[in-house]
Amino acid sequence: MAPPEPAAGEHRDFEAELEDLASRLADAEKYLRLDDLQARRAELEEDAARPDLWDDADRARAVTTELGRITDDISRLELLRADLDDAMVLRELVDEGDAAASPDPALSAELETTVDALGRRLGQLELQSLFSGEYDDRDAVAEVHAGAGGTDAQDWAEMLLRMYQRWAERRGFSVEVDEATPGQEAGLLSATFIVRGRFAYGLLATERGVHRLVRMSPFDAQRRRQTSFASLDVVPFLDDVSDEVDIDEKDLRIDTYRSSGAGGQHVNKTDSAVRLTHLPTGLVVSCQNERSQHQNKAKAMQILAAKLAERNREERRAELDSLSGERTDNAWGSQIRSYVLAPYQLVKDLRTQRETGNVEAVLDGDIDDFIEAELRRQRGSGDATQR
Repeated sequence: MAPPEPAAGEHRDFEAELEDLASRLADAEKYLRLDDLQARRAELEEDAARPDLWDDADRARAVTTELGRITDDISRLELLRADLDDAMVLRELVDEGDAAASPDPALSAELETTVDALGRRLGQLELQSLFSGEYDDRDAVAEVHAGAGGTDAQDWAEMLLRMYQRWAERRGFSVEVDEATPGQEAGLLSATFIVRGRFAYGLLATERGVHRLVRMSPFDAQRRRQTSFASLDVVPFLDDVSDEVDIDEKDLRIDTYRSSGAGGQHVNKTDSAVRLTHLPTGLVVSCQNERSQHQNKAKAMQILAAKLAERNREERRAELDSLSGERTDNAWGSQIRSYVLAPYQLVKDLRTQRETGNVEAVLDGDIDDFIEAELRRQRGSGDATQR
């Protein structure tokens, strides 16, 4: 835990802050198992250097992907250690100037900026320790669905999609909107999107559930207050789940149609959009934003496989009352978070009680505080292992 902020007019105790940062970094090196990571990296580098590596493309991708992730973790730890050492040297220079009655304001400002930046970076690293699910570090397939509330709910679904797109941009993740079904008057009935980035699934899994919006309806001529609902569902996206699911095309109904809505230059030109219905389970997947019908079908098959794999995993852990992929009633009494725009401004998470009055920032993607609070709650209650 970081030391308390100094009261107004007091000087910060940078020595104590740096000692605290050093202790937190040492803890991080332990729970992220730096020694094990370095040993595993050496093994993977040896595998990656084999001339026959790409004889088995699937294994080669697995090796290079794991090597990249481990190298990234080691680099983050090593860079933090080097920057912390530099900050300690900088503090000594500042202390020497103060002792000689010749303080350098520029050095002091640089030290303050450096310590604050180190604290933020360590906080991001510590968040990684909260992930314990098998697929938390993977990409995510997410779906937004409009619930109760008519046109307002469809508009709210589109607002939620934008919120998660902006959140992903803030984190440097990429987003692919693979299907979007427009509402009757405005907004979206549903949308499917893939978020690509390390820990995308582990982060977004905390957002799974029903989101409630209260506002003065822009679709009501009398401007009455309206409550509407939309839900988010998330499953991990894996490039290859062939070892978990086997999809027989005889079990599929394949429909093609003309793409509609915002989706790039290829929409509304050919019947290239594809809808797959998996007859044994009733799962439906659509994709419309690739260049051709073949590409849309391939992407839809990937998403369907991810959903079937998650369904299988959920069935295997049903006795644990898993929340993974659990569908909830998209209406009153089941929401995880409320977004109130009128008569006051408030976003409140009903699981963690975390709240903020800056609704505009939240709808613009500033949701990391809510995500971290829920991760900590899950870790404390044991729910995180059930994602």
